Amino acid sequence: MSKPDAIDRRSPLTLNAVLRRAHLSVALITVLLVGVSFIIAGLVMLRMYINYNLELVARAASYTVEAALVFDDQGAAVDSLTLVVSRERVEKAEVLTADGQLFAGWMRSEPGPRFLAEQQLAKLILPAPVIRSIVHDGIPVGEIRLYGSGEDLLKFLSLSIAGAALCLALSGAGALYLSHRTRSEIVLPLQQLAQTAYTVRRERMFDKRVAPTAILELNRLGDDFNALLDEMESWQKQVELENASLAHQASHDPLTGVRNRAFFEAQLQRCLRSGLESGERVAVLFIDVDRFKAVNDELGHEAGDAVLCGIAARLKSSVRESDLVARLGGDEFAIVMKPLGEAKHAVALAENIRLRIAEPISLPSEEHLTASLSIGIAIFPDHAIDAASLLRSADAAMYKAKRHERGTYCVAGGGRDVQVRNGWRSP
Repeated sequence: MSKPDAIDRRSPLTLNAVLRRAHLSVALITVLLVGVSFIIAGLVMLRMYINYNLELVARAASYTVEAALVFDDQGAAVDSLTLVVSRERVEKAEVLTADGQLFAGWMRSEPGPRFLAEQQLAKLILPAPVIRSIVHDGIPVGEIRLYGSGEDLLKFLSLSIAGAALCLALSGAGALYLSHRTRSEIVLPLQQLAQTAYTVRRERMFDKRVAPTAILELNRLGDDFNALLDEMESWQKQVELENASLAHQASHDPLTGVRNRAFFEAQLQRCLRSGLESGERVAVLFIDVDRFKAVNDELGHEAGDAVLCGIAARLKSSVRESDLVARLGGDEFAIVMKPLGEAKHAVALAENIRLRIAEPISLPSEEHLTASLSIGIAIFPDHAIDAASLLRSADAAMYKAKRHERGTYCVAGGGRDVQVRNGWRSP
């Protein structure tokens, strides 16, 4: 597996985690760099101070042990040396003769690990002793060597490490506070923007908007995103309107507003399939406008369109909500009754339609015409069990009624005329 592939398979970090990590890293590096620099500088200064102090102590001790060294009195030399160096930050003191022989010595000895730590620290930072010649009447008679104590060094390091730890803790707390501020001011607005984009993409909710923020750049980004959402929402509404218009055009007759032939045939198929499963009866009324050609020829197509619209409106007002009214083309209409309880209900609808159509229809010329309809009725499954055959049966019944007398209705298979209302007439 290649390294890029391994990286791609890891879960991506959140922006909040990245910023928190960056803040903590910067705080840690800063504290470490400053702390280490401070400790090193402090150790250098402390070493210079200790050496200078040892120089002063060595000078004082050389004067003290000079007489004892000249008179070869080791006991006095030890007492004098102890008297001077025991009160100072000295770990070990040695008095040597002119030929390099040890004449007198002193060493600090304290029990416990602290003293051992001081010794090791002194060996590390103060490896060389401070050497001072002992001169008598201008002639060197020996030298004194002082080894510095690590007590001050240990105290300094302890305080420095404690201070660095405190600074690190404070810096960590400050980094976490900055991370929290960054999260509330940067991360949360970006998360809201990302969540809004996700919601818009998944749920197509273009009415979502991003709230304003206190940061200028993020606020501008949110405004631009909201403007884009405004355009997308407007585009979506336009598309929905166009789709609704296209869907309406695909299933409705553009002149009368009732359903068209394609929708009627598809709905009739569905009704018959449902009737086969449930055992419900379905009725089809095939309707033809009598002498409609004469209206177009004598009064014009505008009058003919007004007649068709008037008939369609009265058909829609005559049926139930569950029934379907459609214009099959020209002056032909059809109605699907579902569910149908008894055949007499279809006959009652045809009679009601005949009576409604008998009312005059207003024309654009402010004239009025009274129309008549020839209606054929076919019932599923009595007269046919498929849509095409049922529609043909209703069509045949309509022609049978028209041949008998216009303005009547007939049930497929031998229905009788109920009433005759001839042709067109002006009231």
